[in-house]
Formats: sequence, structure tokens, C-alpha cells
Amino acid sequence: MGGIEFLKGHGTQNDFVILPDAAGGVELTPERIAALCDRQRGLGADGVLRVVRSSALSGDVAGTEDSAAEWFMDYRNADGSVAEMCGNGVRVFARYLVESGLETRREFAVGTRAGDRPVQVHPDLSVTVAMGPARITGASVAVVDGRELSGVAVDVGNPHLVSTLDDDVAGLDLREQPRFDREFFPGGVNLEFVNTVEPGALRMRVYERGVGETRACGTGTVAAVAAALHLSGTDTGTSTVDIPGGRVTVTVDPEGSTLTGPAEFVARGELDAGWWASLA
Repeated sequence: MGGIEFLKGHGTQNDFVILPDAAGGVELTPERIAALCDRQRGLGADGVLRVVRSSALSGDVAGTEDSAAEWFMDYRNADGSVAEMCGNGVRVFARYLVESGLETRREFAVGTRAGDRPVQVHPDLSVTVAMGPARITGASVAVVDGRELSGVAVDVGNPHLVSTLDDDVAGLDLREQPRFDREFFPGGVNLEFVNTVEPGALRMRVYERGVGETRACGTGTVAAVAAALHLSGTDTGTSTVDIPGGRVTVTVDPEGSTLTGPAEFVARGELDAGWWASLA
């Protein structure tokens, strides 16, 4: 048995292991994903992006039933759990398709569990992703180090709770999982903590479900902008969002949202076949 091809990449330092698997033959288990993403015993990553043809999934994966996309982004969180969408991951995924020659167009759709996501790969290899609608679904509270922070609940194909702070988000202790209302979010939730720097400019930190604090979260930046617009009494606007890993630009309107930012690759190679087999 030969080794399994991999690449390592990131979108604003939200990092991923990419596993090319056109025919859908790589068996992913939560144990394998957790080991692969572990920063001591594996390669280290916030998640895994499996590159698989939509046709190889035979409609068995949610999001593929009505998909017109040739390629499906099978995204898994670092703890091995399945996730619906990842905006930073889609950018990295789209760049891989173009650079590898699997996709000859610069505008196409990527299949995800949250539905098809149209993308545009720019000449500088930054990527714009059509993220779909950002829906305000209510209000709830996150508790960080005993402090209750009210927030706006936003659905971007996956659940978010956005809390806007007057004091600097850099001061929050996010080493531990913040508490949240598990009845409101039975499947867990991504938690965003946001400062408004000026109109059209936000600063954000994020605690992602199944991962912990990450350097960036694409759907989280869309949720942050949608929540900020909602609190200002509008539903349309464009904003930059500075996260620890860099800067992205988000546009939100009633019809949908877009996310534009970089996608980078840092390494490629093969996973050791014996190590992979030992995790079965």
C-alpha cells in the first residue's frame, strides 16, 4: 500500500490538510482525522478538506442531492466531526482545483454540505466565495470566564453566535470552551467576538466548535458582518474583518453574501501508509 497524498494550506492562517481523493476511496474516520490534525502526533490543522468528485458520493452525503458541482469539499473539524461549510476552506479548495488542473475555469461551483458555493479565483490567487444568505435567527448569550456576553444568532449554512464588545476582544480568555445555550444550539455553535473599529471595519476572534480558537473563520466573518449590519438597522453592506490570521472583505445583502481573501499552500507530500493503517 502506497502513501496517501496530502497538501497543507491555509486561508488567513485557518489551516487545513487537503486530501485529494477523486474516486472517494480514502476512508476517513474521526480517529484518523483527529490524529492527522493533532499538532504533536500528526501534521496539525484546524480541519481536513477531502477533494472528491460529487459523483463518487452517490447522493449519500447531505448537500449533494441537487448539486451541480463536479467537486465536493468533504470538510471535517479537527476533532473528527463533520461540518457543513468553511469559507476559508472553500478558498483553499478552489485554489487547489485550479492549480492542480482539475478545474480549468476561474469561476465555478464547489459542492458542500450547505449546498453549492460559487467561487472566483482571481489572478493573484485570492478567491471570492459566494457564501449564500446570512440569516439572523435570534439572540442568545455566550459566557466567557464567567462574563455573560449577549449575541446575535446567525445561520451561514452553519450556526454562529456573534457578540459585539466595547472593550478590546484581545483581552478575552478563550483557552477554554465558552458556555452557550445548548437548547438554542443543539448541534453546537461557532462563537464570534467582535469590535467595531470604524464603519465598514471590524476586528474579530472566534472559538470554533470542534476545534477551539482559530486564527480565522470564513463563515464567522460573514456572520460578524451580518450581525453588525443587523444591529445598525440595515441588512446590506461591505466590511473588512481583521482576524488574527489576516484580513478578509465581506459583503452582505438580503440575497446572499460574499467572502474575499487569500489562499496559500505551504507543503505537500505523502502520509506514511503504516501510520495511516494503524489508525483504522
